Amino acid sequence: MNENFSSHLSTDMKEFLRFKRALGYKYIRSAATLLSFDRFVAQCSRTGADGSLESLIYNWLARIEGRKPFTISSDLAVVRQFCLFLRRKDPRAFVPSHDWISEPKTTQFRPYIFSRKEVLALLESTNSLRGSRFRALSIRTLLLVLYCTGLRFGEALRLRPDDVDVDNRVLRIRETKGKARFVPIRDDLCRELRKYVGERNRVAKRNPQTSFFVRTNGQSYSISAASYTVRFLLRRIGLKPAKGRSGPRPYDLRHTFAVHRLTQWYRSGVDIHSRLPLLSAYMGHENILGTEDYLTATPDLLAIAGRRFESRFRRTPKRK
Repeated sequence: MNENFSSHLSTDMKEFLRFKRALGYKYIRSAATLLSFDRFVAQCSRTGADGSLESLIYNWLARIEGRKPFTISSDLAVVRQFCLFLRRKDPRAFVPSHDWISEPKTTQFRPYIFSRKEVLALLESTNSLRGSRFRALSIRTLLLVLYCTGLRFGEALRLRPDDVDVDNRVLRIRETKGKARFVPIRDDLCRELRKYVGERNRVAKRNPQTSFFVRTNGQSYSISAASYTVRFLLRRIGLKPAKGRSGPRPYDLRHTFAVHRLTQWYRSGVDIHSRLPLLSAYMGHENILGTEDYLTATPDLLAIAGRRFESRFRRTPKRK
């Protein structure tokens, strides 16, 4: 990302980013937020309306009408960290408090949980993609990896050939949010990956530095390009409207993985509480609190849970 800070706070912002990255944080998305604030400060300076840091932050957060409280809260969190960094040098530096956002800070968004029938329809729709047969195979295999492992979209696209070990049935996920991990995979997914690898080796030379998922020309997929293709397929099968951001997202495959796994555990009668830490580690979360956001209660899941509850606590009528 091009981090050309230009406001009178630019030097401090660059030092702040160096500080965060020295601690091991990649700080990519937060850097983009900080760059947005920097552009706003620079614009205010040009118009003579720069004012105090407090007013700059407040006006920047309120610059777009109708923004969701969750989005505003996320922006505030980044700028607040920057202000705390400034206070290290100047104890009088302004730091906005957490209660600046009085409305709820949690998102009201509910993820879309695909049914198995819809997942199969999505996979089948890859055959309708224009271009070579390899393009359809590449996107289909990507969808399988996302659904079968619950990887983040970026994690799947950042896989390299050496990260995919079908012989030992494991994927190596390079550092994401400060940690790396190994993800075991099933035999059926390994068979699909072997098919893809055979075709991929005809399209692109095996290079440890290239991506595992590539286009027909051997170039890596960008997240935006792959996401656009998946959204196109969702529209093709009628799960997403022709225009707009409503409807299922590619990221909802990760939510679907978590819910389907939990549903399968319920059906198998296993102890859910003992398995949740395993699911959390598998998905790359710090703890099970991060996994809870993915466990959406579907009608199927509620029905299974209800039956288990009834079976456990139902009282047997006393014999007369």
